[in-house]
Amino acid sequence: MVSLAHDISTVPGVEIAVKDVSHRFDLEGAPLPVLDRVNFTAQRGEFVALLGPSGCGKSTLLRLVAGLEPPTQGGITANGEPIAGPDPSRVVVFQDPTLFPWRNVRDNVALGLEAQGLLKLRGARVEETLLLVGLEDFAKAFPHQLSGGMAQRVALARALVNDPDLLILDEPLGKLDSLTRLSMQGEIVNLWRRAGFTVLLVTHDIEEALLMATRVIVFSERPASIKADIAIDKPYPRHRDDPDLVARRREILGLLGLDASW
Repeated sequence: MVSLAHDISTVPGVEIAVKDVSHRFDLEGAPLPVLDRVNFTAQRGEFVALLGPSGCGKSTLLRLVAGLEPPTQGGITANGEPIAGPDPSRVVVFQDPTLFPWRNVRDNVALGLEAQGLLKLRGARVEETLLLVGLEDFAKAFPHQLSGGMAQRVALARALVNDPDLLILDEPLGKLDSLTRLSMQGEIVNLWRRAGFTVLLVTHDIEEALLMATRVIVFSERPASIKADIAIDKPYPRHRDDPDLVARRREILGLLGLDASW
């Protein structure tokens, strides 16, 4: 059995600190609070899953961490420096792969390096990343020729080609069939353990969070506040019938008010 293998002080990931963050949207002149004084720190190389009711504000929090918009109150730092906007060191993978249909797999993966003017200098990284996600034989294929799982691998490769310090995953497996989803869960964990970046994952699947993450943060209904921050100190690969994970699942269902239904 493989042990949990991260010496946090030596991995290349980034420390993300969310400090007293509140956020709201203005809808037709009326404020809609979505986050309420959220505080947590993701250490370098951690894999942190965010769980909570649908629409509670988890994806909004990821957007703030990515620097796509500033929080209404509070602040977010990366290695102690305020996050003031997007950066190639923080990449987001969404539920929809959003591949460009007119570009083949290789060209979709190369998009980030191309946009930064680094493709000539680091073009070999594209081939390395395709090999990493097992798509080296599909480099010339187009998105319409790919399965859902393969398309999501392309989206992951497009993120990983930038050698990110932080990988932000917003329900990246939500549209996959159950067997492909199980396979991709293992692949993402293996990629993370190999590369050592920090991961923030939003998911509605409790088992997915328990199988993949080193910590699970449970949020309340909107406006989201943290109800629990649970360490999952278990070796990989994990198994859903592990008694400790079953107990954790029951605990989280209770926090979400669903324990009586299961």
